Amino acid sequence: MQNEITKPIPLLDEKGHITEPGWARQLYWDYERAAIRGPKWRIKEWDYYLVANSSFGVAFTISDLGYLGMASVSFLNFSEGWEHTETFLTPFPMGKYGLSSHSDNGNAKFQNKKLQLKYSVSPGRRRIYCHFSDFYKNQDLDVELSLTQPPMDTMCIATPWKKRPACFYYNQKINCLPANGKAVLGRDTYYFKEDRDFGVLDWGRGVWTYNNTWYWGTGSGLVNGIPFGLNLGYGFSDRSSATENVIFYDNKIHKLNQVEFVIPKTANGSYDFLKTWKITSDDNRLSGVFTPILNRQAHTNALIIATIQNQIFGHFNGTAVLDDGTSLNVRDFFCAVEVVHNRY
Repeated sequence: MQNEITKPIPLLDEKGHITEPGWARQLYWDYERAAIRGPKWRIKEWDYYLVANSSFGVAFTISDLGYLGMASVSFLNFSEGWEHTETFLTPFPMGKYGLSSHSDNGNAKFQNKKLQLKYSVSPGRRRIYCHFSDFYKNQDLDVELSLTQPPMDTMCIATPWKKRPACFYYNQKINCLPANGKAVLGRDTYYFKEDRDFGVLDWGRGVWTYNNTWYWGTGSGLVNGIPFGLNLGYGFSDRSSATENVIFYDNKIHKLNQVEFVIPKTANGSYDFLKTWKITSDDNRLSGVFTPILNRQAHTNALIIATIQNQIFGHFNGTAVLDDGTSLNVRDFFCAVEVVHNRY
């Protein structure tokens, strides 16, 4: 039985434990950094945006991981089959980035000699500005985007680690944000249009254990001319109280139970990410195949800090069943799925 939170409550009690694990359609848990019982260098806070269509996309991260800060920018060219990512690391930010306690107040910025990255939020709208000098092949990258946020359900979850209850994962995914604007890379301009293109916000706060692997899938687009999205995730924290698996349709959430990514393997047993996957749910409400077209890989190994990221973009074909039993035929739905192993 999944526990839905339907009214505002504190996120943490006096011991720093989650007061009531579960899921919600809004950020009903009140996050206060000062309420965390643990060293500042273990606190994780991040704001990640992905804005994409089946031809191209951009992604941005501002992340405070305690003893490591990260600002990352990606340009993704699916038509030509390439991507480029640049990342800056900062030692021991430990709250200096000033990331917000609520996504509605999600103003944030990062700046150095090469990168100016800024998020700004006002009622019903999110804006992203990026200037990155010499981003790729001596070309600058300039991005200005406006994301509309209509009244809508969002996917929110708060879950602990079973053996470490002072560790927790608090997360919100906002799918199907209509996107308008452009990305300019050198002499080429890529336009995002709100009648066809969408963004997603991944807003997270928490204290994690050291060694974790997560599986996450996200997609935003149109099915039958209506905004449709998927958020699928597992492998991270104790999900006995709730999953984060949902279908978005017409700005409403339709809740799924457990989901599995069936990823092909090579002869030596490692994942073969660029072959066709199966994606299923145990309640028979989501079933289909995922056909990859591009893998954005990022591997970092610096003594005790290591991360192996595989974010695969492609198309989902299958069926999705809403809460009222309506079955949607989903065809060539562009989305991303990832497998990430972190030690930090």
